[in-house]
Amino acid sequence: MADERDPGLAGDDLRSGGGVEVGVAGYGASTAVLGQEPPEARGVATARGRALPAADRATAVARRRWRQLSWGFWVATGVVVLWILVALLAGVLPIDNPNNIDFSCLASSSPSGAHLLGCDPAGRDTLARVLYGSRVSLIIGFASIAIGIVVGGVLGLLAGYFRGAIDEVLGVVSNVFLSFPSLVLGLVIVTYIGRSLFDITLVIAIVAWPLLFRVVRAATIESAQRDYVLAAKALGARPSRILRTVLLSDVVPVAITYGLIGVALAIVGEGALSFLGLSVPPPTATWGNMIAEGANSVSSVASSGASLSLLLSPSIAMFSFILAINFMGDRLRSVLDVRQGVI
Repeated sequence: MADERDPGLAGDDLRSGGGVEVGVAGYGASTAVLGQEPPEARGVATARGRALPAADRATAVARRRWRQLSWGFWVATGVVVLWILVALLAGVLPIDNPNNIDFSCLASSSPSGAHLLGCDPAGRDTLARVLYGSRVSLIIGFASIAIGIVVGGVLGLLAGYFRGAIDEVLGVVSNVFLSFPSLVLGLVIVTYIGRSLFDITLVIAIVAWPLLFRVVRAATIESAQRDYVLAAKALGARPSRILRTVLLSDVVPVAITYGLIGVALAIVGEGALSFLGLSVPPPTATWGNMIAEGANSVSSVASSGASLSLLLSPSIAMFSFILAINFMGDRLRSVLDVRQGVI
C-alpha cells in the first residue's frame, strides 16, 4: 500500500525519517543529503574515533569559521560598535548642545580648552556636532539599508525560487532602477518628496533595493539547486516552508555581508547629497553637511586651524566608520564563503 501522508508534513522529514537525512541549520551548517556530507564538515566529522551528530558537526564548522577571522576584524568591529554607542549616547555625554551658539567663539573659533575641536563660523562646538552628527548619519545608513534588505530580500527570494514570469517582471523593474545613475536618481526623488530625515532615508533605500534584490536573487538561485532543497521538493514540502526554513537561512548571511558594505555606501551617498545642498536641512548636523560646511569655510577664508578642524573632524569620523564597516563586511564575506553567483 502506498504511503499516503499530508504533503504539509513532508518538511518534517527533511531532518529525519524516510531514510533521508537533510540538515538545515543555516548558512555554513552541515548538511547530509542521502548519506552525503558537505566537504567542510568532513574535517570535523569524528571526535575520538566516533562520528559526531549533525548538530555537533554544524557547531564545529561554525567555530572553525569564526576562528578564521583575523584580529583586524575585531578591531574594525570595535570601531563600529564604538560609533554606534556614541550615536546612541550622544545625548548623555558631557558635551554641548550641537546647536548652541557660543558668542565667544565668534571672535576666535580656534580649538581651545572649552572647545577641543574649535567652533564653526556660527559659533557652534565642532566636537558636539561631530558626535551628534554620527547619530543622523548612522540612522540614515542602517535604516535605509534595512529597508532595502527587507524589500529587495523578499522580492529576491520570490524571484530566485519561482523564476518564470515573476522573475522576469521583477528583473525588468530592477534593471529600470539600475539604469539610472544612483546620484541622479536620488536627486530626482529628493526634489519631489523633500529633505527630512525620513525622506533622505527613503530615497537611499529606493536607490539601494535593486542591488540587494540582485544579490539575494543570485544567492537564492544557487541555493535552490542544492540537494537538500531538491529533496525537500521531492518530499512534497510546500514552497512557503522551503523558503522560510531552508532558503532564508542560506541567503541571510549574503544579505548581511553585502548590507554592511551598503551601509558605508549609504553614508557616502548622504554626504554627496549634502554637497549639493539636498540632504537633511540645517541646523541638523550630519557628517556629510559638516564636511560640506568645512569645505566652504576652507575655500572662503584663509586656512586657519578652526576651518581645517571643521573640515577634517567629520571627514576622519566618516572615514574611520566606513573603513571599519567595509572591512567587517569583506572579512565576513570571505569567511562565510559568500559568492556573488549569477547576479
